[in-house]
Amino acid sequence: VQLVESGGDLVQPGGSLRLSCAASGSLFSIKTMGWYRQAPGKQRELVAGITVSGTTTYASSVKGRFTIGRDNAKNTVYLQLNSLKFEDTGVYYCRMIGTDYWGQGTQVTVSS
Repeated sequence: VQLVESGGDLVQPGGSLRLSCAASGSLFSIKTMGWYRQAPGKQRELVAGITVSGTTTYASSVKGRFTIGRDNAKNTVYLQLNSLKFEDTGVYYCRMIGTDYWGQGTQVTVSS
């Protein structure tokens, strides 16, 4: 299994980004997927998760601003980031929950 993230960028506060994570292999369609982020000097934290059936969960800090989605036909999980704040800055990783499969990360920087 390989997970490859994309979509990170430098964006101003209040802006939006869409992150994507493409998975190889056959496990994607039977696994819950998650997006994590790691801010400078902080531990990696779960931002959002989505089950195979589409049930979602969010960290309280992003609820109402971020939206996770998945396309099982494309083996891809997405994270829509809206109303970005300075504190959303960090490296965003996708993970196949319950496994050691992680992506390499994509950098999101919120700065004016």
